[in-house]
Amino acid sequence: MSGGSTEAPVALFGGIYSNHWALRAAITDARTRGAKAFYCLGDLGAFGPHPDLVFPILRENNVQTLSGNYDDSIARGLDDCQCGYTDPRDNHFARISYQYTLQKTSPRNREWLAALPGEIRFVMAEKRVLLCHGSPRQRNEFLWESTTPDAFLLKLFRNHDADVILATHTGLKWRRRLSGGQLFANVGVLGRPENDGTTQVGYTLLRSSDEHGLEVEFVPVAYDHEQLAREMRAEGLPAEFIETIESGWWTTCLEVLPSKERSRGKW
Repeated sequence: MSGGSTEAPVALFGGIYSNHWALRAAITDARTRGAKAFYCLGDLGAFGPHPDLVFPILRENNVQTLSGNYDDSIARGLDDCQCGYTDPRDNHFARISYQYTLQKTSPRNREWLAALPGEIRFVMAEKRVLLCHGSPRQRNEFLWESTTPDAFLLKLFRNHDADVILATHTGLKWRRRLSGGQLFANVGVLGRPENDGTTQVGYTLLRSSDEHGLEVEFVPVAYDHEQLAREMRAEGLPAEFIETIESGWWTTCLEVLPSKERSRGKW
């Protein structure tokens, strides 16, 4: 899917994970920073409560959205989230969050998910921008800062005709400028903290740069995490999910982390 050409700053939201409180806060914040367009890179549901509350916010604010692994699974009613985990504990909690989201997503919104594109492209500051979920080649590919070599990224840029590639899926933001000027960035996720001991979440701004044409800015966002935690408890979601929202430390999805990324966390 092509989003046309744009020169205004744009806001990019990684996995929302049913965190409707953070989504509203991020859209409001991005507008104050001059954002004129909004993009979601997929995974609308997962850890949080009331997944149907996210959809009207996206529609009312014209947030252009692509399909993450969660969205594809929910749309097709698959048995699992296609998250890409291999550890039994990671998969245990993934099954809980996926089954909850599947049961709580309305048929109308499942149809909406089914129509989402796998990628979005646009031109900004004469740069070809490609938005995807995990990577341009695989929706649920984990690209970690510590284990992704430059040569691999350069191949992605060549094979997919892009100057800027923006992805999510891992839950951890990072960026890298390559020798040819190409820019890769993981925009992070909006739905839960970044395993850093703070309750803030974050999104990414893409803006014009005199030096490089385009650059990314990672923006922290405070929101009513206490209310989100209350809603999670009322819905009977796992205590481990709620602890992450209240403490800022991941309690699940840890086994997939490379050693360097995991060493930054509490566990």
